Amino acid sequence: MPAIDLTEYTLIAYNTGHGSDNKIHDDGIAQKFGFSGALVPGVDVYAYMTHAPVLHWGRDWLEHGYMHVQLAKPVYDGDKTVVAAVLEENGKMLVTASTDRGSCGEGEAMPDAPRMPSHTKIKETRMPDAERRPQAGEATLAVNTVLGGREDGPAIAEHAEYLVSVRESLTIYDDERLVHPGYILRRANMVLRENVLLGPWIHVESWIWNLRVLGVEEPFTTRAVVTDNFERKGHLFVDLDVLIAARDQEPVTRITHRSIYLPRQIRENIL
Repeated sequence: MPAIDLTEYTLIAYNTGHGSDNKIHDDGIAQKFGFSGALVPGVDVYAYMTHAPVLHWGRDWLEHGYMHVQLAKPVYDGDKTVVAAVLEENGKMLVTASTDRGSCGEGEAMPDAPRMPSHTKIKETRMPDAERRPQAGEATLAVNTVLGGREDGPAIAEHAEYLVSVRESLTIYDDERLVHPGYILRRANMVLRENVLLGPWIHVESWIWNLRVLGVEEPFTTRAVVTDNFERKGHLFVDLDVLIAARDQEPVTRITHRSIYLPRQIRENIL
């Protein structure tokens, strides 16, 4: 069976990160890094891209699907963004999010994961007080460092607004009262920035295993441990192994989450 081009999905990107403590989402700082303006958060670009596998596989993908996403180029507020997908002969879906500047996000989605996620038990650790967070660095984000966990109440109060912010048009989330996978991935960003002090930083890549759906009325927790800390092209990267669990008991999503936590421009005092 030859590869099949699936229906494209077009949206106007929206910068939900404006005004956050990550100044890469503000125009002035982002422009100092050479960008045209503030970056739309990578977790939101992922949210746009999940439209394709959910449209094609439905709830099955939310229950046990997999996606690897790389965020190669920025998406800016107001960009016309086209999510396109090709279903290959082997059943793998190639997904892209593109603007008039080319492909910005590239991903591979599958109805079942090609390999098992991490099963490392992440112990419960208290989140540091906001004013006592240590500066992000090679010591504070050393491999095997367990980050303080997040506890979230049910998403129901803010979920409708979230769906609007990521321009989601599929009705499955309202019809079946399910939490959007982009809302879940956003917690991987939160658990990093709530544990350490960061300057401008950039989420660049994630591997996501869906293990079960999360209902909008279920509380959930986020636990994370550092699995890698490395330098590439002058940037310092951190990899997190992140577990999202319903009621702190039932695994919902397992994520390997990669970010540039200290850009080269700051390390070399270019800015």
